[in-house]
Amino acid sequence: MVGLRERKKLETRRALSWAAIRLVVERGIAGVRVEDVAEEAGVSERTFRNYFATLADAVADRHLERSLQIADELRRRPAGEPLWEALRRAVETRFGLGAADSAPDPVWVAGVRAMVTEPGLHGAMQKTAATAAETLAAAVADRTGTDPERDLYPKLVAAAVGAAVGAATEHWLRADPPVPMGPLLVEALDRLSSGLPEPSEEDA
Repeated sequence: MVGLRERKKLETRRALSWAAIRLVVERGIAGVRVEDVAEEAGVSERTFRNYFATLADAVADRHLERSLQIADELRRRPAGEPLWEALRRAVETRFGLGAADSAPDPVWVAGVRAMVTEPGLHGAMQKTAATAAETLAAAVADRTGTDPERDLYPKLVAAAVGAAVGAATEHWLRADPPVPMGPLLVEALDRLSSGLPEPSEEDA
């Protein structure tokens, strides 16, 4: 069980990451300083530095936290549940898909689209993606009795899930008019788990 001190630290970390994302979406990364993020989150710049080395790390942290939560949720799924069903449920739970059924604000989507193309974020995002894949592979290995250092399977599954989430996110960012994220994620994982059959006329 997480103690009060650890919960407070987690809340501060989340607040800083969300503040960084909001400000970068609104202003672009060139228009945001570390002190702006600290002020937005209601903490000191020193506190920011206790959690993140750079602004880019703060922005990328939201994706990392969600990935860690998916791995934790996968470990909590019933032992008898098929792997891909468990993965889908873990993603649904940690992406909060029940709250994502309505079309997003076009202004917000445009801002996020601009944010993810910022060159200054690429290094932090790539590092986060690598950590996320490694963490999910470990959870898959635990569930399937494989070894992520010796066996291909857990890394392959983690890479496939990451690709599905990435493809759904890219589609979400480019859709015109905007569409909800939840159904895209569910479709991506369902297609992946069924072996990516070619689309039929009914899908078109």
